[in-house]
Amino acid sequence: MKDVSGDCARTPTRRTALAGLVGGAGAVLATGCTPTGATPAARATATATASPGGPTPGVMTLFDDPAFNFSALMALGGSGQGAGEVGEVLTAVNAITKAGLSSQTYVETFEKLGDLLMAAPVGSEPDDRTRQWRALRAAQYYAQALFFVLGSDKPGDEERLYKAGRGAWDTFCRLSDPAPVTANVPYGSTPLPVWFFRPDTSARRRPTVILTNGSDGQNVDMWTYGVRAALDRGWNALVYDGPGQGQLLFVNQVIFTPTWEKVVGPLVDWLTARSDVDPDRIALTGLSMAGDLAPRAAAFENRLAAVVAMPGCLTPWLGFPPEVREILQPSKEETNTVWNKEVVPELPAADAATLKKRFEPFSVQAMLDARKGRMFTDFYTPAKRIEALDITNVVGRIKMPTLVLDYEDEQFYPGQARQMFDKLTSPKDYVKLTAATGAQLHCSPMAPQQHCEVVFDWLNETLPGR
Repeated sequence: MKDVSGDCARTPTRRTALAGLVGGAGAVLATGCTPTGATPAARATATATASPGGPTPGVMTLFDDPAFNFSALMALGGSGQGAGEVGEVLTAVNAITKAGLSSQTYVETFEKLGDLLMAAPVGSEPDDRTRQWRALRAAQYYAQALFFVLGSDKPGDEERLYKAGRGAWDTFCRLSDPAPVTANVPYGSTPLPVWFFRPDTSARRRPTVILTNGSDGQNVDMWTYGVRAALDRGWNALVYDGPGQGQLLFVNQVIFTPTWEKVVGPLVDWLTARSDVDPDRIALTGLSMAGDLAPRAAAFENRLAAVVAMPGCLTPWLGFPPEVREILQPSKEETNTVWNKEVVPELPAADAATLKKRFEPFSVQAMLDARKGRMFTDFYTPAKRIEALDITNVVGRIKMPTLVLDYEDEQFYPGQARQMFDKLTSPKDYVKLTAATGAQLHCSPMAPQQHCEVVFDWLNETLPGR
């Protein structure tokens, strides 16, 4: 996967630079947990002969296309936390390969697998535990389908697929023991849905972690990257949909905000009002692009006792290749003229689908256009919103202990974790997860258990019991 932290070689014109950009740049056109740099078009699948020196050597390469491969690795990695099944994922990969890799085959295969798991298993009457864990795996597979649906023949199915995954997640939660407390926390005109997981129903005050998702993750990812680990260690865990995420994006049509402290503040209010939360031991984690959002919130919300950036990210806009960033000019009119006259006409359909996915959390109109199979015409507005997520000048305000994670072969925000660490003036630690134990790549998709061990060992050391 190509590192694009530096300038790319110049081509004769902006038009030729952007034509085929997504496929040419590799898995770099991303601001969230799933890369979309490679096109969703059909490509040959990889074999176990992949380069042993690459970021996903040998059998770790499920698909030659880095976008599909990364997404499938997330599902495979979630198996260790019950959010997937190795045999199910690999069987789906084989089915997609046989049919010919494309967004269409990927969406159809994983949606069918989700539907299968939400139905009763053949030959037996499932008990609550069986239905619970089948529902969690179904939530994973619906999320897999959801991510690529804008590149399929039915982009208008996006909200329906989100609701299918949300229904599976809610079924899992309802059957959990104890079931998480659910609520709607006030936030502007659209409340934040929350799921508050507890090890038990006692009134004992416990440390609590607020788990923040990235720009395209679903709640099942928060189970994989924190809930289960928290419960195993006697912590409470709060999962929520913020603006630009989950229900708020796909149903309520609320996009990302750069002032994430206004999102976290009401969550802390809600937690500190509970008798089973230790108000002095509330931590905040941020996965993927939330490695920018969580530190932003921590810079202004002093009631937090610790914060973890996974990975550290100062400027999400740099997660886009230079050729995309260069479209943005001071003038909205000039920007959109270049976009609509020079860029959009030259984009292959698969590359267009990738750009639609990347920009939809930052523009309601872009999302609605994408669902109708159209390219958005206003590039300037969502691009400026992404640009506004820059936290370079605010991380120095953070006062609480901070853990910054980094990953070998980080393909989205290379170098930014170390830059964030260097700018912090609070007590701080830096950990880089590596290929030595299969924990390379953005968010360590093949090693979420290792990921959680690092985070929760640090949290327990930083916020010891009283």
